Amino acid sequence: MSNIRKLSKKMKKKKEKCKFVEKTGTLTRKKRLKNMIFVSVLIFSILVIRIGWIQFKRGNELQNMAYIQHTMERSFNPKRGTIYDATGKKILAVSASTESVTVNPVNIKKEDKEKVAKKLSELFDIDYETVLKRVSKKSSIENIAKKVDNEKTNELRKWLKENNILTGVNIDVDTKRYYPYNSLASQIIGFCGSDNQGLMGIESKYENELKGKSGSIVKMTDARGGNLDDKGEQYIDATDGNDIILSIDATIQGIAEKYLEEACIDNVCTDGGNIIIMNPKTGDILAIAGYPNYNLNDPFVPMNEELRANWENLTPEQKNLERQKIWRNKAISDAYEPGSTFKLITASAALEEGITDTDNSGEFCCTGGITIAGVRIKCWRYYRPHGPESLREALMNSCNPVFIGLGQKLGVHTYYSYLQKFGFLQSTGVDLPGEGTSIFLKEEKVGPVELGTIAFGQRFEITPIQMITAVSAIANGGEYVVPRTVKAIVNSKTGEVREFEVKKKDRVISEETSKKVLSMMETVVAEGTGKNAQVDGYSIGGKTGTSEDGVNTGKYVTSFVGVAPVDDPQIAILITLYNPTGEGGHQGGGVAAPIASEILRRSSTIFRNCKTTK
Repeated sequence: MSNIRKLSKKMKKKKEKCKFVEKTGTLTRKKRLKNMIFVSVLIFSILVIRIGWIQFKRGNELQNMAYIQHTMERSFNPKRGTIYDATGKKILAVSASTESVTVNPVNIKKEDKEKVAKKLSELFDIDYETVLKRVSKKSSIENIAKKVDNEKTNELRKWLKENNILTGVNIDVDTKRYYPYNSLASQIIGFCGSDNQGLMGIESKYENELKGKSGSIVKMTDARGGNLDDKGEQYIDATDGNDIILSIDATIQGIAEKYLEEACIDNVCTDGGNIIIMNPKTGDILAIAGYPNYNLNDPFVPMNEELRANWENLTPEQKNLERQKIWRNKAISDAYEPGSTFKLITASAALEEGITDTDNSGEFCCTGGITIAGVRIKCWRYYRPHGPESLREALMNSCNPVFIGLGQKLGVHTYYSYLQKFGFLQSTGVDLPGEGTSIFLKEEKVGPVELGTIAFGQRFEITPIQMITAVSAIANGGEYVVPRTVKAIVNSKTGEVREFEVKKKDRVISEETSKKVLSMMETVVAEGTGKNAQVDGYSIGGKTGTSEDGVNTGKYVTSFVGVAPVDDPQIAILITLYNPTGEGGHQGGGVAAPIASEILRRSSTIFRNCKTTK
């Protein structure tokens, strides 16, 4: 009986345990189900949010990425704007139509790759193995040749047709920069690189105006770059660059270059030379000639026969140095010591301040030199002193002591205020790249001796463009006019002409002072050191200059600055020759002034409605 009770209790406990387990299992399944539903809802919500973010936040971006992945775009260059001379008729730079060749390797049949590579290498004179590598790549597009003449591309078209090669080789429109006058105004215009980007001169300075906007050819492709459909190519036109009208007169530029080259060769100017011709009233630069110069159509090879003969023996570094020399526009970039031409500035300041006048007979006396702060500074003609002189005679004779004395009377502060007004303490702002500036002692460091040397044009340096601009202020009645090389820009789409205004700064000297200095400059050419600059029928004013090129170098800089006609100046000219070593010597009156005479005589068309010599 007891065993039955024990068994009964045992079965009861087992039954209760099963009920508990059954109840617990049911709860666990429900909980798991709830958890699974929660997780599923959470995952679904995250996916919905993610899809929404992708669709609405990154939709455009991903669409563009997909478009890019399935399209192939070949860009082609626009025509750069044409560069004209001041007449608007003579073309100095123009873009000619050429073509470029590219390949889509994946669209060229395997059995055609070798013969395509062979033909391309022969036609465009490119190494066969190089072309074969490009043709065999797994890329969508490879460049083969740029700026190819139509004659060669037409031959390629014919060959492709004959060999039934219809896809994979592209011939697209391209442009090539061409300079009709070769070396004319090379250091002003500059040139372009292989990608049609302006590298020097106007081409570089006005890149944004000239370059235009590239066009493109687009087609749909698969992941490997193969054609995706038969819709063909979408052609997007290029926008040509704007045209530019320079202030440069091609005729005058040519005259200046001709006589500069002759002068540098005849006088054996070891460091070359430059000429600037400017309209003093508008600031228009009519010519900037530099020697040596270079051929714009082949700018990487020198024109100098001696240098060209030895060219292959130079290292890459030496070649680059020589190129930089001929590309450099020294008239804009390099400073020099002006010498006696700077006496015009001292004379202008002295007259403006009322310290002296032009024709006070015997006001000054040259004894062969002058002592300043214990230092004896000689006149260039110390061996035969000029004796009693007026200011006019002192300028005519280029007498150093007179101008040293005027500098002392003006004082450092006043003199430096005129340097500022005449634009010598800052760059001119000419619209050409690489403009340099002057080298002067700081005002607080200038003593009596330093002021004395500055007053007659030594122991400091200025750029030729600063000098011609200052003399133009004297010539135009006393106003500082900013020099420029570009007069207008013509919109390539509309033809609208955007003319540049003449930029003027503060008045430098009065009209009265301007007339007095011009009168003295006329005397310099009529009777003084500038006699060789005379031109029959025209009143020419000017000043010669000779200075050392550095201290104790044994080199000289020879110059002449002039204006014509004196009654109503239409032109200012500055000739600067670096280290003339020929038999003619190195004096400005003997070497530089005759060049001015020839150039002014042959540029007489500038003197429209001008008065002739009385």
